Amino acid sequence: MSDADSPRDSPKIRLVLLWHMHQPFYKDMVTGEYRLPWVRLHALKDYYGIVKLLDEFPNVHQNFNLVPSLVAQIQDYVSGEAHDPFFDVVAKPASEFNAAERRFALQYLFQANPVNMIGRYPRYRDLWDRYRTTSARPEGAESYFVTHDYADLQVLSQLAWFDEFFLTDPDIAVLIQKGEDFTRDDQQLVIAKEREMLAKVLPAYAEAAQRGAVELSATPFYHPILPLLCDTNAGAESSPGLPLPTRRFRHPDDATLQIQRALDSHEKLFGVRPQGLWPSEGSVSEEALKLAARAGVHWMATDEGVLGRSLDFNFVRNSNDRLHIDGAERLYNLYRYQSEKDETRMHLIFRDHRLSDLIGFVYSGMPAQDAANHLVQNIKDSARPLLDKGKNAVVSIILDGENAWEYYPQSGREFLRRFYDALQRDEQIEPVTISEAIARHGEENFAELSRLVPGSWIDANFNVWIGAPEDNRAWDLLAEARDYYDRHANRVSDPQRQLALEELLIAEGSDWNWWYGPEHHSANDRDFDELYRKHLSNVYHALEGIPPEELNTPIISGVMRPSYIPQTAYVRARVDGLVSGYFEWMGAASYTSDQRTSAMHGKQFLLDAVYAGLDADSVSGRLDFHHAAPDAAYRLVVNLEVWRVRENQKAAPDSYRLSVDARDRKLQRWVLTNGEERHKLATFSADNGNANTNGVKVALEQIFEMRIPFDLIGAQPGSRIRLRFAIWREHLPVDSLPLEGWIDLHAVPEEELETNLYSFTPPE
Repeated sequence: MSDADSPRDSPKIRLVLLWHMHQPFYKDMVTGEYRLPWVRLHALKDYYGIVKLLDEFPNVHQNFNLVPSLVAQIQDYVSGEAHDPFFDVVAKPASEFNAAERRFALQYLFQANPVNMIGRYPRYRDLWDRYRTTSARPEGAESYFVTHDYADLQVLSQLAWFDEFFLTDPDIAVLIQKGEDFTRDDQQLVIAKEREMLAKVLPAYAEAAQRGAVELSATPFYHPILPLLCDTNAGAESSPGLPLPTRRFRHPDDATLQIQRALDSHEKLFGVRPQGLWPSEGSVSEEALKLAARAGVHWMATDEGVLGRSLDFNFVRNSNDRLHIDGAERLYNLYRYQSEKDETRMHLIFRDHRLSDLIGFVYSGMPAQDAANHLVQNIKDSARPLLDKGKNAVVSIILDGENAWEYYPQSGREFLRRFYDALQRDEQIEPVTISEAIARHGEENFAELSRLVPGSWIDANFNVWIGAPEDNRAWDLLAEARDYYDRHANRVSDPQRQLALEELLIAEGSDWNWWYGPEHHSANDRDFDELYRKHLSNVYHALEGIPPEELNTPIISGVMRPSYIPQTAYVRARVDGLVSGYFEWMGAASYTSDQRTSAMHGKQFLLDAVYAGLDADSVSGRLDFHHAAPDAAYRLVVNLEVWRVRENQKAAPDSYRLSVDARDRKLQRWVLTNGEERHKLATFSADNGNANTNGVKVALEQIFEMRIPFDLIGAQPGSRIRLRFAIWREHLPVDSLPLEGWIDLHAVPEEELETNLYSFTPPE
C-alpha cells in the first residue's frame, strides 16, 4: 500500500485538470503566409494567462497539453518571421487602405465574441452595430465607415484579444481609458506590445513546469487522428456500417513519425521528454497505443465513452447527473492497459465528460462564485461512492483550454480564481499532475484493461472525421497525394522532398475534416477548405508535378440555413402555445440554432429557433424546442433590454426578465420583473389560480409564446428592444438563443420594417 493510501489518511480526491491547447496549422509552407490569425490572437488572449494564473495558487497542480504544431507557429510569430496578412492590415495606416483592405478589415476584425469581447469596449460595439446593419446593403458596409472608424477598429480589434494580465500594462490601460479616436502612435504601441506579449507565452509554461506546478504533455505533431492514420478502416471498426473512403489510407509509419517528432520537439524546447500524450481528439486504438508505447510514452488520455465501450459498460447517470456506484468505481480510477497480443503497456486516464462540459458550455452563464461552488460540490458528489468505501478517487477533467473563455466575462478569470481558491483550501481534494496521480496511486489500485475499442472523445467513434461524403472525399485526395509522394519523391532534391513530406503531414491533421461534413461550422469554413487543398497542391508542386484538377474544386458543399433574419412586418400572432400555421409568425425576426457547434463540440441543444417581433404597442416572442419540451422541471428565461433616448443623455437600457417555470411539459407559473430591482410587474400561478398579468400573455404547449405590452416595460416609438431566450435546468443555464448577443427589434411603423426585405441577404 502506498503512503498516500495508508489507513491513517482519509481518502482523497485526486483531481486531474488537463487543458488542451491547439490551433490548426494555418501557415502555407510555400508562401509562408498565415491564412487565418487565430494562433496569434489566442496566444495574446488565452495561452499566457491560464498558466500564469497558477502563480497565485501554488498548491493547485495542473496539466497542459501543447500541440507541437501550435508551438511551432507561436515560435514563428515570436521570431518575427510569420507573414500574417491580418496583422499587416492592423498595422497599416488606415488612411492608406485601398478598397480591398477596407473590405478585408470589416470582414475579419469583427470576428470576436460580440458580448464579452466586442461589447466590452463601447466604441467597438458601436462599430459592430453599424457593420451588422449595413453589411447586407447593396452599396456595401464600407460606404458607412471613414478613416477614423477604421483606425479605431484596428486598435480595438486587438485590445479585445489582450489577456487580462496584459490589460494591466500602464500604457494599455491608458489606451482603454481613451476608448476612441486612436492615433498612429496608439496603433504602433499596440503592435509593439503584441510582440512583447507573444514572447512571454512559451517561457511561462517552461517556468511553471520547472517548478513542478504543471506537467506538460504533447500531441502527435500536426494533430492527426492516429487510428485513422494507421488505417481508415478503423472508422468502420468503431462504427460498423460507416461509409468509408474509396481509397484505403494505411500509413502507421506516418503515425510513428508524427509521434516521434512531437516528442523530439517538446524535449528540444522544454528540456525534458514528455511522459504523456493527449492523442488528437482523444483518439485511441490498440495500434495507436502500441506506436506511442514504442516511442516511450507512459500515459495517454481519452474519454469515458471509450472506456465504456471497451468494458461493455454503460456509464448511466441518475436524475442528479451522478454516476451510479458501479460507474463511479470504474471511471474514477487509473487504468493500466496491457495487450494480450504483444507487450504494449500504457497508463490510461479517462475524462468525466459531464464535468468537463460544465466548464466548456454551462458555467459561462452563471455568476463566478456560484459556478465555482457548483463545480467543487459536483466533484465531491461524483467521487462520494469511492470515498465512502475508503478509496481514493481520481477525477479527470479534460477540455479545450482556449475556445470556452470567450463566452465568459473577462476570459473566465474570476471563475478560475474562485475555483482554484476553493481547491487550495479544501483538504479533501488534491489537484495533481497526471504523473503525480500515477505515482501516488499504488500498484494494487490500478484497474487492468486488456482490450481497447477504437474511438475518440466524441461519441467514442471517429464519425466527425470520416464517413460523410465531404470527409471521405478529403481522405481520397489525401491518399492520392500520399501515393504520388511514394512514386515520385526520389526524383527531386532533398529540400523539395522534405517540403512535400511536410505538406503531407500537415494535411494529415484532424482540423480539416473537423469542418467538413455536417457536424461543425464557422465563418471560416471556406478558408479551411481552400487551405487544405492548398497543402495537398503543394505536395505535387514540391515534387515538380501537376496537382489533379479535383484540387481546384471546393470540397465543402451545401448552404447553411440562415441563423438570423430581421423583422419585416408587424407580428400579431395568437398566444396559445400551438403551431397554428406558417403565416402566424411571418415577418418576425428569427434566430435559428445551428447544431454544427463551431470550434467546440459537446454542447447540449434544447432550443431550435426563436421568433420575436413588435406591433404598434407590444412585443411578442416564440420559442421552438429542438425535439420537444423537456419532461423534467425547467425554467425558461426571456431577458429584455429596452433602449430609449432620454433628453440630454445617451441611450441607456432598462432591463426586464420574464421567468417561466414548467414541469411535465406544463406551465406552472411565470413572473415578469424589472431587471435591476426585481420588482414584480406581472405574475401568474397555475397552482392557485392567482394572476396579476397586467396584459401579459404567456402560453406553453407545443411551443412557448408570449406577448408583453409596451406600456408595462416603458417602450415607445423609436425604442430599441433586445431579447435573449435561455433554458435552465437544475439551476444551470443549459442552452440559449441567440448563443451570442441578442435579437434586435426597433419600434417603427410597419412600412419602415418592410425595407428589411431588401437589405437582407441570407449568408452563403
